[in-house]
Amino acid sequence: MATQLKPKSSSLEGSCSKEEWQARLDLAACYRIFDHLGWSESIYNHISLKVPGEEDTFLINPFGLLYSEVTASNLVKIDVEGNNVGGSPYMVNKAGFTQHAYFHKHLGGRADAICHVHTTATMAVCSHKDGLLPTNFYACNFQGQIGYHDFEGVTVRPEEGERLVQNLGNHTILMLRNHGPVVMDRTIQGMFVKMWALQRACEIQVATLSMGNPNLVPQAVVDVHQRDLSVMSGQGGAGLFDFEAWKRKIDRIDDSWRQ
Repeated sequence: MATQLKPKSSSLEGSCSKEEWQARLDLAACYRIFDHLGWSESIYNHISLKVPGEEDTFLINPFGLLYSEVTASNLVKIDVEGNNVGGSPYMVNKAGFTQHAYFHKHLGGRADAICHVHTTATMAVCSHKDGLLPTNFYACNFQGQIGYHDFEGVTVRPEEGERLVQNLGNHTILMLRNHGPVVMDRTIQGMFVKMWALQRACEIQVATLSMGNPNLVPQAVVDVHQRDLSVMSGQGGAGLFDFEAWKRKIDRIDDSWRQ
């Protein structure tokens, strides 16, 4: 008989560093925000965050729990070899560990925060032969800033990691063709707002293409858009204002993620 998983109720606050506890709070909040926005996929997919002040350790969701059940204390702390180094009773999804561990290990701070999702809109665009097109405001944010990786099956084989990094290049978004995106950033706030904009870009592209031929934005306009956007982005603290606003939203709904 399978063991029934239940969210861990005892708090780790005070038994880990203040920096790790804050990272746990931010990551747990992120899982709840993703769930609220409809970006979860049953018990699958993953968001991971490097543990501040430690080498090669990161936090990830317990496999078997819904995103709505994730809390600061039941996040699993593992190293890049997949070892449970935090004493958690939970296991982790091998696909999440294999893929995210390689990025965390080889990309440095660029990949301190990573998510992989299977939302309908992003998977649809990953499955389109042309990928993300400059059909709308949000899509123009990402033109020339996305890598693409051909589908090789479920990402559980370590040898695929080298090809994933190679196809990512110098970017922070990798569209896994016929699969879904990997989005990363130096901060969880930056990763979140990047994922939010990518989701919107894909939703609008899917809607636009359903109506027929799209009106594509010329590259010269895309260049100006990206130049001006880079100046404006500092006002939002690279996603900080967005992330904190959504944390307040989920707090009003259910603040159990803080446990």
